[in-house]
Amino acid sequence: MAAVISKTPVSFAAYLEIDARSETKHEYIGGIVYAMSGGSPEHARLAMAIGRDLSAQLDGKRCAVYSSDLRVRVLATGLATYPDVTVVCGKLEVDPEDKHSVTNPVVIIEVTSPSTESYDRETKYAHYRRIASLRAYVLVSQDERLVEVFTRNADESWVLRDIREGKAQLAEIGCTLDLDAIYRDPLAAP
Repeated sequence: MAAVISKTPVSFAAYLEIDARSETKHEYIGGIVYAMSGGSPEHARLAMAIGRDLSAQLDGKRCAVYSSDLRVRVLATGLATYPDVTVVCGKLEVDPEDKHSVTNPVVIIEVTSPSTESYDRETKYAHYRRIASLRAYVLVSQDERLVEVFTRNADESWVLRDIREGKAQLAEIGCTLDLDAIYRDPLAAP
């Protein structure tokens, strides 16, 4: 998380006004507004590779893949944030207070960096687990070849799978993330 914009708690409506007036995206948690920092070229490349790969696999299905321009709202906790990649299946459900905030993601993917990894792994994950529709939360490292898939079981417990080679299964949406494909950097020196 980045710089605090509001030192005292503000309403969700006030957050929406702040976010709408700015070219910077903001996160809202506990009434506090935070400016979200931009990512590195590797972060942006990984997020696009993942989005492209999932979009191709979901073509013709009732699922859509969204970039980090989509705001997700966790109604149970109030968090409003912009995940790197979000998948919604079935009907798009929006926040009662904001038609631009989606409340029913099935898969959320965050590309981690040294400055965000702890926050993505702990705080965001704790919030995301409160989304009833969420079936999988995926962390993709930008610093090493590692994809971590947290999957919700029928009993509401979560299981973690670390994948360093091959393909990460996202059975919840009938997709895989091919590590060779997403980590292939066409601009890297041969």
